[in-house]
Amino acid sequence: MQMTKAAVRPLMETFSADKGFDMNKGKGALRLIGLVLCFVVLSVQAQGAVSMPAFSLPAAADGAVVASEAYRGKAMLITFFATWCPPCLQEIPALKELQTKFDPQGFAVVALSVDEGGAGTVAQLMKKTGINYQVLMADQATTRNFGGVAAIPTSFLVNKHGQVVKKYPGFVPHGLLERDIESVL
Repeated sequence: MQMTKAAVRPLMETFSADKGFDMNKGKGALRLIGLVLCFVVLSVQAQGAVSMPAFSLPAAADGAVVASEAYRGKAMLITFFATWCPPCLQEIPALKELQTKFDPQGFAVVALSVDEGGAGTVAQLMKKTGINYQVLMADQATTRNFGGVAAIPTSFLVNKHGQVVKKYPGFVPHGLLERDIESVL
């Protein structure tokens, strides 16, 4: 949001009426407010990247345990999903395309299923849709470690240094994912 002089004027007039604030000196206060806002925005952005939580989870296809350590040095899109979730199913073609396009550049899609029906249901979906990326069975600890996944789909973009740089609650358009992935490769 851009702060304009017109938007700040009522605030400045309040200071003038209540505190004897001189409006001519208000330009300095306006600059101070702007600097404070810039500092707050920059400090929040600097805190954005956090380390991806480690996990070891069974693969939906064969039950083999896959550790997050296997992806060291790769950029990743971690997506929490379920087989009964329409937006999750809608994302599958885009995720397959992203996996194919960016795999040679050190990128991987890793889907974490929160299905309670077990790996068999998820494996059937994988076969039916031709999923070409890793699908693991998430547990409660993993969803909690990712900050508590309140809704699905929820995805996390992880850079090659293992830092979560972006969270996407809900369905994410293909173009946005593609641009963001390119920015971390």
